[in-house]
Amino acid sequence: MEITPPEDEALELFWAEARKIAGLTHLDGIVGMDTTASLVPPAWSFGSTAEMADELLDLVLAGEKTATASARWEWEADHEEPPTPGDLAILCDGAGEPRALIRTDDVEIVPFDQVGEEHATAEGEGDRSLAHWRSGHQEYFTESLAAVGRTFAPDMPVVLETFTLLHPRPRRRRPR
Repeated sequence: MEITPPEDEALELFWAEARKIAGLTHLDGIVGMDTTASLVPPAWSFGSTAEMADELLDLVLAGEKTATASARWEWEADHEEPPTPGDLAILCDGAGEPRALIRTDDVEIVPFDQVGEEHATAEGEGDRSLAHWRSGHQEYFTESLAAVGRTFAPDMPVVLETFTLLHPRPRRRRPR
């Protein structure tokens, strides 16, 4: 199932709530007429399917996932820069509902084949091993890079991001 994009109103409501709870009443950056009208951080979901987005978000909310990785070439194809330390982002579930506010702590760009065990463990997926990380991410990057006309390569640049969960908003459990 495809990931549903978030609605602007839901993002604005979530941002207003998360800012208060996370103690972000003073932000350096762009604000509107008053401090409640600040610019909403970018919102996104993990993965390429609603199921993957939900699964990875659950790991974040459980405190098991504190890192992520993306292909540098995808950022370039979108004419965007990777996050920088201090950046905020809203994580959405597969249905497009805002569920978490994170802050980027560190960003490093390294070749895929030089990603280490520490990062793989911080991503919190599978058995948390580097072998699992490489297998899963090679499969994911092979698919996602094809969409931007690139091919997976062991020495391709990967953006490694570590983050802190600032505001959890537990997801309603769906019946299984």
